[in-house]
Amino acid sequence: MTTGIISGTDRLIPSPSGYRIPDSIQTDAAVNPGNSGGPLMSLDGAVLGVVNSKQGDNIAFGISAALTRRVVPKLIDTGTYDHAYMGVSLENVTPSIAEANGMHDSRGQLVVQTIRGGPADGMLRPSSIRSVNGTRIPVGGDVILEIEGTAMDTFEDLAGYLALETRPEDSIQVTVLRDGAEQTVDLTLTARPERSQSPLR
Repeated sequence: MTTGIISGTDRLIPSPSGYRIPDSIQTDAAVNPGNSGGPLMSLDGAVLGVVNSKQGDNIAFGISAALTRRVVPKLIDTGTYDHAYMGVSLENVTPSIAEANGMHDSRGQLVVQTIRGGPADGMLRPSSIRSVNGTRIPVGGDVILEIEGTAMDTFEDLAGYLALETRPEDSIQVTVLRDGAEQTVDLTLTARPERSQSPLR
């Protein structure tokens, strides 16, 4: 018997498309083959999420109820759902990345790469890899600090925001740190490509 403890929220879990599913729930509830698609429920009967996968002993994941409520009605209605897409590859700003980029605080998401033709192409500046004290570190790109006033402290923050708060064709205001100064960039999202070959959002 397991205790059914929620041991993590706002997790990213893999999907067959190559993208990761944001806003997911980690639990130690027993999950077995055939359980996928069933509800993950609280003690008072509220549906917290939809069981998705088991990852080792006593670790299972569910897609959050919030994301399920957005996606499932569209799937029932049309058979497809278009996720919002920025077309960027990001890296958390660690203390070493902050120091190499002249930042006082370790915050935000450093733009490592932009996809040619994607929403961020030409709008956000990607970094380049340099050797700093013998370590290869991304340097010089924009650091995403906020989207529409919401702090983007982690990659999970950004992935969750795109999944739960935006849709393709939405125009969003992205606050970035560029050349040591904060500025706002307007970005129009598109529909996410069907498959990903890299951890791009």
